[in-house]
Amino acid sequence: MPSLRILSYNVNGIRAASKKGWYEWLNLDQPDIVCVQETKAQPDQLSEAERQPDGYHAYFHSAEKKGYSGVAIFSKVKPNHVEIGCGIDFIDQEGRVIRADYDGFSVISLYAPSGSSGEHRQDIKEEFMKVWPAYVQELRKTHPRLLICGDYNIAHTKIDIHDPVGNKKSSGFLPHEREWFTDLLALGYVDTFRQWHPDAIHQYSWWSHRANARANNKGWRIDYHLVTAELADAVTGARILPDVMHSDHCPIEVSLQI
Repeated sequence: MPSLRILSYNVNGIRAASKKGWYEWLNLDQPDIVCVQETKAQPDQLSEAERQPDGYHAYFHSAEKKGYSGVAIFSKVKPNHVEIGCGIDFIDQEGRVIRADYDGFSVISLYAPSGSSGEHRQDIKEEFMKVWPAYVQELRKTHPRLLICGDYNIAHTKIDIHDPVGNKKSSGFLPHEREWFTDLLALGYVDTFRQWHPDAIHQYSWWSHRANARANNKGWRIDYHLVTAELADAVTGARILPDVMHSDHCPIEVSLQI
């Protein structure tokens, strides 16, 4: 398989993004694989053109609750296998994981829980943080060349957030969440953006709707392409696309030479 451009994009509702021109942009940009998070739709709620964009094989994992969460993968190359969910009930009920296997590597679209809406959701996020590293480490035994991309809902370091001091008690930047991310990387995963841009500042992938945050670039970098160490040598570039605006997030991109 030749060089691939792979995007990850939390669209904050695929139907809402569609009305803002997301499918037209996809048709122009033509990435090889797009991992989508927060679709907020069942496939039968989408038009045929939305469900199956021209030139792409499309796969969805929706939450049981309509209008909530959900992930998808759009791929020009038909995968050898698509795995819907991860076999962990509370994660799969919310449609948070889908995996596509190709010759030489696998891609996961992940939408990790957010804890920002209250204590109950933070508890679910904490449970996710407990079980996810063990899950991917076990998966790695059979699928060592993994790209796990998506919205992790954690800004890892102080340069991944516009106001580290003011947000030190905010879900998504709590000390133990950041430590969890550090520990995850230590298991043998590479943050591809930092691999290529170790010291880049003011590079964010999500902005609050409040206080004109996006226009003022007061954001958080919470969307990541993580690769296993076994796949890291295949990475030929990584970037953030802040000028693409169909959501409160923007797409992130990684290039792989397989």
